[in-house]
Order: sequence, then C-alpha cells, then structure tokens
Amino acid sequence: MSSSSFRNRHRDSSPAGAPGRKRSQFTYRHFNQMASYNTSCPLRVVAHLDLDCFYAQVEMVRLGIPEDKPLAVQQWERQGLIAVNYPARAFKIGRHCTVTEARRLCPELIAQHVATWREGDDKWAYREDAAEHIATDKVSLDPYRLESRRIMRVIKEHLPGGGLQKVEKASIDEVFLDLTAHVHQVMLERYGEELGGPPPYGDVSEELPMPAVTALDWKADALVDLGEGDRQEGEFDDPDWDDVALLVASEIVRNVRGVIREKLGYSCSAGVSRNKLLSKLGSAHKKPNQQTVIRNRAVGHFLSGFKFTKIRNLGGKLGEQVADAFKTEAVSDLLTVPIEQLRQKLGDENGVWIYETLRGIDTSEVNSGTQIKSMLSAKSFRPDITTVEQATKWLRIFAADIFARLVEEGVLEHKRRPKTINLHHRHGNQTRSRSGPIPARLLNEESLFELAKNLFHQITLEGDTWPCSNLSLSVAGFEEGVSGNMGIDSFLVKGDEARVLKSSESARTSSSKEALDTSTRQQPAAKRRRIDGAGGGIQRFLTTKREPSQDTRTTAPEDDLVRRNSGEAKLGTSKTYVASGMGWPGEPLPEEAQADSRRSPITPHACSRCDANLGGPEELQSHLDWHFAKDLQEEEEERVSQAFANRQASTAVNNARAGSQKGAAAASSASASGSNKSTGRSKKKPERGQSKLNFG
Repeated sequence: MSSSSFRNRHRDSSPAGAPGRKRSQFTYRHFNQMASYNTSCPLRVVAHLDLDCFYAQVEMVRLGIPEDKPLAVQQWERQGLIAVNYPARAFKIGRHCTVTEARRLCPELIAQHVATWREGDDKWAYREDAAEHIATDKVSLDPYRLESRRIMRVIKEHLPGGGLQKVEKASIDEVFLDLTAHVHQVMLERYGEELGGPPPYGDVSEELPMPAVTALDWKADALVDLGEGDRQEGEFDDPDWDDVALLVASEIVRNVRGVIREKLGYSCSAGVSRNKLLSKLGSAHKKPNQQTVIRNRAVGHFLSGFKFTKIRNLGGKLGEQVADAFKTEAVSDLLTVPIEQLRQKLGDENGVWIYETLRGIDTSEVNSGTQIKSMLSAKSFRPDITTVEQATKWLRIFAADIFARLVEEGVLEHKRRPKTINLHHRHGNQTRSRSGPIPARLLNEESLFELAKNLFHQITLEGDTWPCSNLSLSVAGFEEGVSGNMGIDSFLVKGDEARVLKSSESARTSSSKEALDTSTRQQPAAKRRRIDGAGGGIQRFLTTKREPSQDTRTTAPEDDLVRRNSGEAKLGTSKTYVASGMGWPGEPLPEEAQADSRRSPITPHACSRCDANLGGPEELQSHLDWHFAKDLQEEEEERVSQAFANRQASTAVNNARAGSQKGAAAASSASASGSNKSTGRSKKKPERGQSKLNFG
C-alpha cells in the first residue's frame, strides 16, 4: 500500500469541518513513548491532587461537623491558626489570625486544638485544656499523618494500572499521579482503528491520523480558556490526540476523587496537564472540590496571568533575583525577554530553566519511590527550661513521638530503620548538635530515650547549657531493614534444603558454644585476654578498641594479677553504670545498686558463648558479630584445606606426567649433544661474572 493510499484511508476517520488538517501533529513514536512514561513525550499526562484545607477537614470528619460550619484548627492560645475551612474564610479569617481575633470576626467559629503529647502518656491525645499547657505539652500531627496514609491507600487501590502506577506523595496533603501509561491503554481500547495498527512502512516518525471526534465532553471540569492568539490558531480546530489524552486522564482523576469523597469523606481539588509544574498550578486554580484541565494550546494564556513568584522554586531568593534584574514579577513581561539575556543576567543554568518554566516546559519525573528520609520531634520553650529534669521529660516525649511514627513506617516488621540519631540544643544564640549511631537490632522507645540522654549529657559536659530555648531530636539515614541473619550457605539454597541448613547451623553453633565454654574455663587468664582482645588475623580487623572509661567489665582477680606481673600500673577504681537507665553517665549509683555491686559484679551485657562481659548493647552486638565472623573463617579454612589437599593430589599426577615428558626431552637432548660433538663444535665456558643457566 502506498503512502498516499494509507493517508486517504484514514481521511474518513478525521472529523468533518477540520480546516485542512487531515493528519495529527503527533507521530507514532510519540504515542509509543506514552507506555514508557517518557518525560519528554508531548502526549504526557500528569495530575496533581490537593486536599482542601486538609487539617480542618480531618477535624470536621472526626467530630462529625457539617461542611457549612466555620472551623479552624488551633495551636496554643496566642499563636496563629494552622488551618481554616472555606466557610470560615468567608468571614475574612486567615491563618495569620489568633483565636481571639478569629472569634471576633466569627462568633460561631469552632476552634479545635490539635492533639498533643504530655509527659506520662504513651500516646498523643486531644485535650480540652491543651491551649493552656504550652509549657508542658507538645503538638502532635500524627492524626493528620494517619489520615494521609489512608488517602494514599485508597488512591492506589482505585487507580487503574496495577504495576503501572506512578504515585508521588509530595506532602501530607498533596499527591502527583503520572497517568501516561494508563491513558495509553485506554486510548488503544477506544481508538483501536486509528492507533492499533502499525505505522506505514514501519516508520514511527509518520504522523498519526486525527481522532474520530469533533468535540470532547469535559463534564464539570474547569477548562482553561485560550488566548486570542491561540483561539485564532486552533480554538475551532477539532481535538488532537493531546486533548484526547487529557480527557481520559480527567475521567480517571474524577473517579479517584469521588472514591476519596465517598469512602473517607474528604474533598480534594485537582489539576490535569502535561507535567508537574502545570498540574500543580491547575489544582490551585479552582478550589474547593474542583479539577482544572490545562490543554497544551492553553498553556501560554494560562501562565501569562501569573506572577512568576507564585511558581514553585521561584518564590525565594531566585525569584527575588529575577524580579530585581528585570523590575517585574509578571510572567507576561518576561515572555518577551530572549533566552540569551536571561542567561547573561542569571547564569546559563538558571537562565535556561527560567526560560522553559515560563513557557510551561517541565520534564521532572513523578517519583513513586519517594520515602521519608528523616523524622524530627522538637519543642521551643516559652519560658526557657533550666534543669536536667525538664530536659529529660521532653526527651522522653520526643522518643515516644518518633518511635510511634517509626512503627507506622514498618520498623517493627523490619521494613525500614534509621541508622543515626541527632540532638540539637539551643542556648541563647548558640546551637549545638550531637549525633550517634543507632545500634542494629536495638530500636525501641526506651533505647531511643537512652541514646537521646547520652547525647544530651555530652552537651551538658561542655557547660553553658541553661537556659535552653529549644530542643529537637531526629533520626535519619534510613535503610531497608533485614529480618534476620543466617549462614552464608542459606542464601544459596531454597525451600526444605535451606531449613535443614539452618537447623544444622544451630546445632553446630550449640556444640561449638559448649566446646568453647569448656576450653575457655580451662585456659589461664592471660590466654583468655589474648582471645578476647585484638589479636592477629581476623581479630585485628573485627574487634574494636574500647576506651578504658567505657569498659564496664569487672576486673577478675587473675586479670589483676596478670597486669601486675607484666609491669602495668596499678589499676584505678572505675565506675560501673546501670544499663537499665537508672542513672545518667557520671552519676553515682543509688545505695541499693552500690550494695549489689559489692556483692556481685553487674553483668547486664554478657556474651552467651564465651561469658565475656561487655559494656553495652552495641559492644555486645559487635562481639557477637566477631563470633559469627570467626565461625565463617573456620568454615572457610576447612574448605581451603580440602581444596589444598585436592590440589596436591592433582599436582602429583601432573608431576608424574611431566616426569615422563622430561625423560623424553632428556633423551632428545642427549642425542642432540652427540650430534654437536660429531660436528666438532666445542662448548664455550661462561665468561667471568656470568653463570651457566640450566634449562633441564
């Protein structure tokens, strides 16, 4: 079939009345790119969902308050409101208002205080007197985080596509959806005649036929109007495939919004366009509970009415720099500025980015793998706190707050865990920070509290601690969790064989433990010290040097004798700290604990394999890891020995073969030598300083 006949065959599917356009401006390549979420595809479709007055909606749904009642979410008595619903906004109430000012504007206003943490409680709660306890309570946003997760689950359950879903949680009340691949599937189903066949001659650069529609039904969507120039160019043309793609996406988004409304009671606004930049601007265009569609041919007119300082990443210092350079904040004014001038005044990278942004060009990806990277719990004190006891109470609240959120992230199921803990302390204009590792397999509320206390103790040792105006505790460095460790062989097999290996490993470990316990008890003290300390080989690499001040082991009499005999200085008296957190490091033990320590050594962290007493859970874990590595080394040595024996046997066989070949070579050499003699050639002696090489 010729190219002209192929084009004529598709003319009937083009709508009547289109002024001369028989082919689409998009190609088969563009359509195929939709299936792979290509960010440069001109048929790309991205949506942005934005929950309307989210905090206020959560409280209205929780309390069963009708939607037409004015409500604001309060944080303390004299601070501003953190959320105001639309009925309250009708009374000119904004988030800058205090509760007193808001009630004066609207006497019927319902002011709901956020939930708070309070010392002694193991969970946040809503309290009638929360506004009066700013000095002793801490704000909790957990109710809103929980509802945000529920909304995300509903979105993913009712969004078509299954494995094709690309959902990015931009904030607690914002979600980006890349619907390009979903729309691609729907378009194939609806327009199989135009899009289902191969391109002519297999050329993907061929233009697509026009859609077989003359008008699109946008239902209740807020469709952005076209400008005069756009209207003259194509307002009365029939829709192209980019319009069809946006229509299909708007149907999907409308369905998802309806499910959220029906199942959870929340309304949200949406923007549908070709990228994240435009869809986010679209979701804020018509609120509440509406969705705005920005067609490709309407982008110029839509953006021309904005101040560029309202665009994401242009509201800060960069936006101020642009405004100062060109004496304007209007997008329309900058559209006439050539790219060379933007690059000259703002730099190459910024100039190009701003030039494209003002024209609605954005290829940033919807990142479905976005996860929490850190968690923070903080409190600014009014008035300042002045004692260790006050700080300790707040550290306990911080630890409980963070651990409750870690549980929601799946830390108990070993999904994700943080590796570091950080403490920030503010005294006057000075802020100091301390951080440390979170030991593996030691992550619970109490351990976080103990780690926080240790970090705070480091800060107090430097002095200038009081008064303290702010404390914050955070965890970071999240990594995927590991549910358990097995021998290396268990990673190479599956099923019943793996279970047998695991059970045999346990039995081998038990027998090794018994043998090790027996041999350890029979060895003298000096011998034990060499095993436990840093020795040669693997011990040098796997043991960690312990500072004397951190060693909580009780010195055995024989160890003391060994030290005296070896010429070391007389041992001093070292403090032993209670591992349960009864006292802070450096504090004297209670009388009961002192009496117990005189009667018997305190060994809260003892190794179950060699009875070594370790100073803390982190040292114990490191010590157990050493045992595990030692077992692996022994297994490796056994395998190497066996391999060496096999190699010796193989070498013996090869030597035997080589011997027979050597004999043949010697005979040949002797024959050659005789030949040389017969010809009268004489051997030359090596010169002085040289040695004769023997190749036999």
